[in-house]
Amino acid sequence: MVATATGVIRLSWEDPATGETHEWVGPAPVLVGRSGENSVVLNSHQVSRQHVRLEHAADGLILRDGGSSNGTYVNGVRVTQATLSDGDTFAVGPFTLMVRVGSPPASGAIATQPALRLSWQDASTGRHQMVDLNRPITIGRAASNDVVLTGGSVSRHHATIAPEGGQPVLSDQGSANGVAINGGRVERAALRPGDVITIDEFRLDVELAPSPPDRSAPGRPATAPPARDQYLGRIVPSATADDGHTLVLDTAVALASLRSGPSFPPAFFREPVVPMAAVAAAGLPVDTTVYFAVGGGLGSFTWADHLVVYGAPPEHVVAIGLEELPYGRYARLCRQSQIPEFERLRSNSDSCPDNLWGWPGYAVREIYTSLLGGDFGNALRRAWQIFGEPTFAETYTPRAGDVFRSIDREADRIGWSRMWRYGRVVAIRKTDDGRYVVAYSQSTPEQPSVHRLMVAQYVHLAIGYPGIRLLPDLQRYREQTQDFRSVVNAYEDHEHVYQGLLKHGGVVLVRGRGIVASRIIQRLYELRQQNPRVGVLHLMRSPLAQGNRFGRSQRVVENHWEFQPFNWPKSCWGGELRVQLERANEHERDMLLNEWGGTTTADRSDWRQIVVEGLRKGWYQIRFGEVRQVVRNQPGKLVTTLVGKGLIHEQIELEADYVIDCTGLEATVDAHPLLKDLVEHHELARSVKGRLRVANDFEVVGMESGQGRMYASGAMTLGGPLAAVDSFLGLQYAALASVEALVAQGAPGLRSLHPIRSLFQWLKWASGEAP
Repeated sequence: MVATATGVIRLSWEDPATGETHEWVGPAPVLVGRSGENSVVLNSHQVSRQHVRLEHAADGLILRDGGSSNGTYVNGVRVTQATLSDGDTFAVGPFTLMVRVGSPPASGAIATQPALRLSWQDASTGRHQMVDLNRPITIGRAASNDVVLTGGSVSRHHATIAPEGGQPVLSDQGSANGVAINGGRVERAALRPGDVITIDEFRLDVELAPSPPDRSAPGRPATAPPARDQYLGRIVPSATADDGHTLVLDTAVALASLRSGPSFPPAFFREPVVPMAAVAAAGLPVDTTVYFAVGGGLGSFTWADHLVVYGAPPEHVVAIGLEELPYGRYARLCRQSQIPEFERLRSNSDSCPDNLWGWPGYAVREIYTSLLGGDFGNALRRAWQIFGEPTFAETYTPRAGDVFRSIDREADRIGWSRMWRYGRVVAIRKTDDGRYVVAYSQSTPEQPSVHRLMVAQYVHLAIGYPGIRLLPDLQRYREQTQDFRSVVNAYEDHEHVYQGLLKHGGVVLVRGRGIVASRIIQRLYELRQQNPRVGVLHLMRSPLAQGNRFGRSQRVVENHWEFQPFNWPKSCWGGELRVQLERANEHERDMLLNEWGGTTTADRSDWRQIVVEGLRKGWYQIRFGEVRQVVRNQPGKLVTTLVGKGLIHEQIELEADYVIDCTGLEATVDAHPLLKDLVEHHELARSVKGRLRVANDFEVVGMESGQGRMYASGAMTLGGPLAAVDSFLGLQYAALASVEALVAQGAPGLRSLHPIRSLFQWLKWASGEAP
């Protein structure tokens, strides 16, 4: 369909840091740029203030570059002006936008403009005030305004904020002293999460608003859990309840039993602050502890490890989760995404979950083990890597099995098995004595009503990813057909796909182009060595002409793959980029994460060679486009229909035997019932990336309870002081920052880890002695 003078323009793009889809809908002309005055605001220094203009003309929709510093790329080609067809893409800095003109979105597309609110402190009462930006509001000195600011330099009717095209837009109403956003004076600007509005001496923060709570079942998590196939950890091997019996639990069954059992959590969980008298009278088993870790995975393990090394008695630490091994779920996801124990993880040598000090790292340990075993060749290769990386050698990464065995050793050393207990946390509330009460369930199909309460002074949240992320068209296909064998997510158990290909051959359609896609394509390449009738169609959303740029650095792109040793620049862990992000405000953090983020894969020579060879021989082919639907045809093939482009609007159909979705894991707060309930009940602010807002010491902002404190780590803290939050070293850094904060507060049992004491504790670690 050709653009018309009255056609609605729909722009969609992915957040470079989170991969989540955003959408803008409205009439032409459309201005795209970094300035808040644009229709579409893209927060990156790579984007000029007024970067691109889209407008209708007689022959279609015209894109004009506004003299930008870094250029505009249409379908991978740099242009200053171009006529766009329906379905074309154009790249602006780290953002790639797809254009839809005069037509509905592709089936399954979701508009994700975030709900925003304005937050400020009332000067007369000192109280914190908030107002949602889902309606027009007025700001000024007059009492009739929605937001009343009583400063002498505030005009009676100073500014307004009104929704336009699904996005709140601030307009100065001719005030005498003006309005500033993020330090720059504006007349009119679209608002984004993290923006700071300054009027006179008043500061007004633009925040992500919580989703409207579901009050149909007070005291319960506000939403039903995802479908069974979207849960990560379905089976809990060797999970042991308090009575010592071994359980094999299906997560979805557990959730169903929670919903069908008696009211839990108790009714008093609806209160803003829970009275301890009500806890005592609840008629439920109540335990107390000092330190309580929610999640039971690697994030909980690293926090517990730091606590014990810093002096906390192990009996004062309780960790709750669904898997006895702290790396249980992680190891399963590795196996299912084609990382067996002999393969290498995308992690650095000094990212050691078992070792606070990071020395000796995994490279040194592997060299030592190889020398002892007489494998001098491997020892020399690893030594060359750590001394030559990344300029002269590929970056060293540890073997998965080595990491898991080292965690086993540390778990035994600190007494993890005595800290851990089986259970699923349902809700967390503040108590009136400055602590927290946690409602958790140990229910099973055989025992559907095993509920308990835990009261703790300090709580740590590290729940990981709530579930897999399945593309909307693939999710819809599975719901309609109940076909979970032909269409799979890379993180699901899909070994049957490779066994079928080995026997019968076939074509696999791969969706996504990150590190997981590289692993899947490597496995398919290895299958081809046994059955050459295996082919790969790789579907990408758009061409990739150049890599993300930050300062003078730019990532390498080859055959539409973007390369980087780790998922973030290495300096994000402990160098100047970490310090820069920690010191930044919300708006600056959003910008930095956009520029450092993006979907990348490791720069491995064998992976690059597989792609080059596959393209040359034809068994690996790349296609670009937006999917309209996935169906099964009469011969039994999966047919993926792409949205056509241009005047003829032809449709492209891709036939395959299997589809593997490599787009990743779900990481939104609303996808996890516990976090959604926590944010809504306590009205917590979210980070600029929609996750939990945490302070620089990883304390959850707004969850302080008297002397009690709540901390968090992992993917749910993205948008805070650290970019690489879902990495081994990221979990360790968050644990270090929170435990150092607890030491400063005088938390029970903890002592400063000064150099002499640190050396003493390292010697204990090296000898395997308990802390």
